[in-house]
Amino acid sequence: MSWRDNYDPKLIEIVDRVDKKIAPRLAEMDDQVIENQSKVLRAFQEHHVAESDLTGSTGYGHYDEGRDKLEDIYAEVLGGEDALVRPQLVSGTHAIGVSLLGLVRPGDELVYITGKPYDTLQEVLGMAGNGIGSPIEYNIKTGYVDLKQDGSVDFDAVRARLASHPRVVAIQRSRGYATRDSFTIAKIAAMIKVVREVSPDSWVFVDNAYGEFSETKEPLQVGADLMAGSLFKNAGGGMAKTGGYIVGKKELVERVSYRFTVPGLGAAEGATYGSLEDMFQGFFQAPQVTGAAIKGSIFEAALLEELGLDVSPKWDAPRTDLVQTVNFGNPDDMVAFAKAVQHNSPIDSFVTPIPEKMAGYEDAVIMAGGSFVQGSTIEFSADGPLREPYTLYIQGGLTYAHVKLATVGAAQDTFFSQSTK
Repeated sequence: MSWRDNYDPKLIEIVDRVDKKIAPRLAEMDDQVIENQSKVLRAFQEHHVAESDLTGSTGYGHYDEGRDKLEDIYAEVLGGEDALVRPQLVSGTHAIGVSLLGLVRPGDELVYITGKPYDTLQEVLGMAGNGIGSPIEYNIKTGYVDLKQDGSVDFDAVRARLASHPRVVAIQRSRGYATRDSFTIAKIAAMIKVVREVSPDSWVFVDNAYGEFSETKEPLQVGADLMAGSLFKNAGGGMAKTGGYIVGKKELVERVSYRFTVPGLGAAEGATYGSLEDMFQGFFQAPQVTGAAIKGSIFEAALLEELGLDVSPKWDAPRTDLVQTVNFGNPDDMVAFAKAVQHNSPIDSFVTPIPEKMAGYEDAVIMAGGSFVQGSTIEFSADGPLREPYTLYIQGGLTYAHVKLATVGAAQDTFFSQSTK
């Protein structure tokens, strides 16, 4: 029996039409994967990664040669001078928060120029929540510049805000739980150019979540000073079980390292026992896995648009991250599709997700996705807050084949469940 026999014939007709339409775009992604894989392979070779480097350290983690090589590789491939790549960074939010709080001091100002940061960062920065431990307790001013109605950066407003010469100017590459487009590397380069013109001494930080290897350049390679992200998104390649990275200028990585541990120790300590093999292998696989996830997003966009849904980005639009949004306009359809995603996952396919309040989020959130690593969004998943316009954020996929099967399965469950197979 063919896999096609599991689905409504009308749905398979649409799938075949979509496959033909997106084939040239998928071929372009294959070329991008080769380009990024070449950079990673070359870095592994140049730094003489050996089997003994995969073992990791215990205790204090002193003299961890494998960890040092991994951080050198991250810095080289992503365009920085130095890096922290550690299992003790428990999430992307942690890595970003450590970076931002490590850069500022009492009396400083930190400004996002890409609109209000996403929910969990709002609490980190004291824009939401009780403010305990946030910059507001340290007399550090935080804020943001609203985007234009079309989701683009308001450069006139940015120039006016930068007149105060903030210590840190932050850019969020991915859309988070917003409806705007994610910002391409070209658009980030344009933002950085304005910052350099108006406030040249400001440090530019980029939240690079979902962005690694989504293009052939990274934010540091167009002028950013520091960036950070999670290892259970793109950079971990589906292998890393935990961890995050911070990479950029050497002096800034050192400054942040004292927030990561304590002053005086910085990056010198931090055991990696049981982590390095997955972190090395994951980064090596990251270009291929990220490419597969983006190809899956292209398929999702084309198929769901054929089914009459409002999607962003469109299937033929430029891609700069893994995130694909689908607007449902009402909570019932949004939750139904998320449940269908869960039921087409390899792990916990029998579980039915329900919306609930979660730490760091202002609204109830529906989260679907049976992943091998808890919360991994390089693996196929879908989530979103239950608030207008009831947008589901679909991301990830370790293989293109799984994303295709899961998306077709979710479409079957949601839109063709009353049909005869």
